[in-house]
Amino acid sequence: MNQYETVFILTPVLSDEQMKETVAKFKSILTDNGAEILNEETWGLKKMAYAIEKKSTGFYCLLEFKAEPSVIKTLETGFRRDEKVIRFMTVKLDKYAAQYAEKRRNKLAKKEEA
Repeated sequence: MNQYETVFILTPVLSDEQMKETVAKFKSILTDNGAEILNEETWGLKKMAYAIEKKSTGFYCLLEFKAEPSVIKTLETGFRRDEKVIRFMTVKLDKYAAQYAEKRRNKLAKKEEA
């Protein structure tokens, strides 16, 4: 299994509940296909560098997971079919990026404890 990280931007017109439902939908696509979710971060509503579909802001979400390469195609098909997703990007992490991601997760966990 390879380690992946995907960031997707949801349309800003969604309510908080709709955004959480959409993120849960993509998490269930991953888990139903045998992926192990390592980390989930919701970065919230952020201003984008340039307008996409006449929208200048969007809800940013990050999912870190371990999965087989075939799962990525299923996930990205789900992103393309969902009209709430403005943009998405999935990246396979090499061993150095995976180590950095683990350090980052541990750092965030320590911040939340304090």
